[in-house]
Amino acid sequence: MHRQCRKLSKTTTNMIQIKNLHKSYKMGKNSLHVLKGINFNVEEGELVAIMGSSGSGKSTLLNILGMLDSLDSGEYILDNVPIKDLNETKAARYRNKFLGFVFQSFNLINYKSAAENVALPLYYQKVPRKERQEKALKYLEQVGLKEWATHLPSELSGGQKQRVAIARAMAAEPKVLLADEPTGALDSTTSYEVMDLIQKINDQGNTILIVTHEPDIAAMCKRIVHLKDGIIIEDKKIEQVRAAKYV
Repeated sequence: MHRQCRKLSKTTTNMIQIKNLHKSYKMGKNSLHVLKGINFNVEEGELVAIMGSSGSGKSTLLNILGMLDSLDSGEYILDNVPIKDLNETKAARYRNKFLGFVFQSFNLINYKSAAENVALPLYYQKVPRKERQEKALKYLEQVGLKEWATHLPSELSGGQKQRVAIARAMAAEPKVLLADEPTGALDSTTSYEVMDLIQKINDQGNTILIVTHEPDIAAMCKRIVHLKDGIIIEDKKIEQVRAAKYV
């Protein structure tokens, strides 16, 4: 007697769903149509590079995903919640809870120590001081900078500043990390060190989207979405290059 075996397929969850997204900006009397009907989904745990030349719409798309800008029409669903339905207060709360941000220019506060910078999102979430300090040190340790906790940004290298910025983004334990040209201000070696860290964070199950114009950085992701003139011209999964081999 033969027993029928059925292979169980791994279920995936769409963390981000974008449907027919349009965005325009007023330029005097004219209107600039930046995003022209974008459609794509991002599964939980993906590491996605968004590529495109200047003016392709990639930073605008990231700003909309980060709820830093609004869409004109279409749908944006984050973790099964339609973003368009949220008022400003709920949107801010949702953004602080679900999203972490990393920028090219680091955006650290110069007069605060590395640990204080990392703890800042937790302060806005009204996390008690002792817990903030503990979490800040925990995430600085994860990025290899625990010994630098009391140092000011001016005492850190560019790569160290970006590591502090990544620790700050992760401190609130967001579901999605959004990085806008995170290696844009760094040399090649430091860029690969930062990407090695981002890959390790992704290995832990975090969903990450990176805007980059650098093909070698995009190759260190698992999927590349290529924008041109406000539309997606290519969307492909790739064999990921591990940054560790360059570090």
